[in-house]
Order: sequence, then structure tokens, then C-alpha cells
Amino acid sequence: MNVLIADDETKMLKILKAYFQKEGFNVFLAEDGEEALDIFYSEKIDLAVLDWMMPKISGIDLCREIKEKSIAKVLMLTAKCENESELMALNLGADDYVKKPFDTRILIARSKKLLKECNSVYINDLKIDLESQKIFRDGKELNITNKEIKLMECFIKNKGIILSRQKLLDMVWGLDYYGDERTVDTHIRRLREKIGDNLIKTYRGIGYSLEEQGE
Repeated sequence: MNVLIADDETKMLKILKAYFQKEGFNVFLAEDGEEALDIFYSEKIDLAVLDWMMPKISGIDLCREIKEKSIAKVLMLTAKCENESELMALNLGADDYVKKPFDTRILIARSKKLLKECNSVYINDLKIDLESQKIFRDGKELNITNKEIKLMECFIKNKGIILSRQKLLDMVWGLDYYGDERTVDTHIRRLREKIGDNLIKTYRGIGYSLEEQGE
């Protein structure tokens, strides 16, 4: 699991990095909101632990961006004590909220709980278990290939965003893949046959997007 920790206190970053690494997390550190946003867009982030007050881009603005663009969990850290601040964070999509000073063991426990909750994604009659790499439809496991589950994960993490064939090739097949872009079309056609035709929408000449009906 990849965790992004953003805080302008260097000492705090070092302490949190040590604790999260001890628990087996892959840790990315940022000392301001702009650096954190760059990491978010360049790495696959499962959890973002964000300080409320940061230079360049605030933690709350960063939270809004992350929740709009991904299914990553967000845990806010703040020295603010007002209930209105906590309510604002939750209304903007934060999944949890911890006031400073805090017990690092509790922060780790809450982080693990958030990640456990995000292992499964439900879309219409589908259950996508990202941890076991399985997809269920109406409770029945589908015969999904490795490439198909990776495609589905990419679409989930970029829900509502049009992904070009080249972008999908880079994310699923890897940057060193030099095959025909049409292999993406073939795999998506097979994936649609299993999960239904209406979830993955084709934008001719542009790419594909995961969109639920009614959105």
C-alpha cells in the first residue's frame, strides 16, 4: 500500500515515515501541498495523510482534488479544534480527521481501518475486490484475466476521466510496451462481455471512461 504524507513540519514527517514503514507501507513524503499534488499525479496513492495548514496548496484544497480524481482515502491532520473545521473537512470528502497532538499508534490504526474499507468497490451489480484481484457480478465470481482486473482498477481510480489507449497501455502493459494500441480495444471488449456493456463508455478518437448510469 502506498501512503502519501504531507506536512510542513520536517520532524513530523520523519516520525510518521518511520512508523508507517515499520507497518509495511511504501511512504511518499511532501513538505508542501504542491509537492504532494505532484506525487499524487505521478504515483498510485492508496492513502493520503494531509496536514490542514501547508504552504502553496492547503491540505483541504489538496483533499478536494484527490477525492475528485481518485478513490484514495484521505486522513486530515490539524491543530484546529473547532467542530466547524472538522465538519468542513468531512464535507469536502475527507474520510477521517485527527487533531494534533495525537498518538501515532492510533493514527496508524485508523489508517489501516480506512484502507481495509477501500479494498472493495461496488458499482451497480458488481463487486470489485482490489485486494484479491477478483470481480463478482450478482455474487458470482467472474473469470477475469490479470489485464482485465488491471484495466478495471485503472478505470475505478480515474472514474469519469477519459483515458486514451496510450495511457491505458502505459498503466496496464507498462511504459516499455511497444505493441499495437488495438490490443486495448480487444481487452476492453472482452471485459465488457463480462461486466456489462454500459459501464465503460467509448469516446471515439479519444479513449474510454468508466461512467455509471445516471451520472
